[in-house]
Amino acid sequence: MTSAQLREFLSRTPFFGGLDAHQLDRVASMLKAKDVARGTVIFTEGEQGRSMYVVESGELVARQAGHQGRDVKLMRMRAGDFFGETTLIEMQPRPFTVLAETDARLHELTNMDLYNLYKQDVNAYVMVLQNINRELCRRLRGASNRLADIADDEDVTQITTPVPRPR
Repeated sequence: MTSAQLREFLSRTPFFGGLDAHQLDRVASMLKAKDVARGTVIFTEGEQGRSMYVVESGELVARQAGHQGRDVKLMRMRAGDFFGETTLIEMQPRPFTVLAETDARLHELTNMDLYNLYKQDVNAYVMVLQNINRELCRRLRGASNRLADIADDEDVTQITTPVPRPR
């Protein structure tokens, strides 16, 4: 992919929306392309993360260990999707494992790349963080809707009776 094609691709992803051509070029120069084979684990639940990924091609799945001991599929990622961004914000271990279900091409952005973007172009940095926040809010809303559907189907509530506090 040429730099112009990469810039065009990035401009269509929600993560880089609102960045001008110069800002997109700056971010594109920071990304590291990675070709991964089908079956490759990109990262594992519980490990410390220092980067996020944008999917150029291929299909990946995020899985989390369930309480019954089996993996639960959380989401599927395709071209234009991004994942791993929470580790850039909260500095906590990875909440799930990501596996390539097909051969894939990814672009990695590290926490140091994001910090360098902050030092070089604070406006682009703020736009990227706003885009991350928008995506996290969209995902949270979707999860809340799925929980409501499950609770409605099973006629249960997610609200528990508060435990009395000691006086």
